[in-house]
Amino acid sequence: MLYAILCTDKPGHQQLRADNRPAHLDYLEAHAAQILIAGPLPTEDGSAVTGSLLVLDFPDRAAAEAFAEQDPYAQAGLFEGVVITPFRKVFPKD
Repeated sequence: MLYAILCTDKPGHQQLRADNRPAHLDYLEAHAAQILIAGPLPTEDGSAVTGSLLVLDFPDRAAAEAFAEQDPYAQAGLFEGVVITPFRKVFPKD
């Protein structure tokens, strides 16, 4: 099942994000087969990042929660909040 994971950064934590980015990218690379889409959420002017959006394929919600909890960004305390919700891909059609 697909799950969307919406992560909101704590304000003023850009350096924490930068410091943990290499480990976060390695973590995503290790789960590349499960990722439909993933990326940062920039501000309108592109000067900062406010969070992340990921859509991944997991067997169940517990696996999605475990993935989110083990993300190096989460482990470092970057996120103010994380929302995990089932997602159904409609477009583009495969």
